[in-house]
Amino acid sequence: MKTEQTYFNEAISIQQYMDNMSTLKEESFRIYDGFEVPTNDGFIELLKEKQPKILTITEDWCGDAMLNNAIIRRVAEAADLDMRTVLRDADTDLIDRYLTNGGRAIPIYVLLDEAGQVICKWGPRAPELQENVVNKRASLPDKEDPAFEEAQKALYAEIREESISNKEFWTFVYEDFKQQITSALR
Repeated sequence: MKTEQTYFNEAISIQQYMDNMSTLKEESFRIYDGFEVPTNDGFIELLKEKQPKILTITEDWCGDAMLNNAIIRRVAEAADLDMRTVLRDADTDLIDRYLTNGGRAIPIYVLLDEAGQVICKWGPRAPELQENVVNKRASLPDKEDPAFEEAQKALYAEIREESISNKEFWTFVYEDFKQQITSALR
């Protein structure tokens, strides 16, 4: 069985991944270009000191990945961390180690120490964003309803647009990532 370090060694950089995206690329770069990493909260200094590597399990069609990858890439760049990506569906053995409520939810960020040991994982979504999605999904008709599929498609488009334009969503991602990673690194 491949280790997380092996996956990391075989992975491509987050820059290569984003440059080669075929879906949600423009939207992801709008977030990436618009997000400024806070520099006064000690997080970047902690990351620079500890130097974890970030292994990202993702796919470019995923709205959560569109948002989170852009934010966490900015954090990794600010701290000069090595952040690499693997595609969830290319080898499901890795994502199956990090299931969310029994499902292959993405993106997942696995932080590794210099020896390649797993420090912690984060993802797929900040709690405030999870609550937002759950509340919005509650308004959908039953799955058996003929209107369900169209309503769900519209809902996902609405959530995607909010993720691009609502900078508070960006802050939720940054703050939750910061909190969980800080706890694991200290």
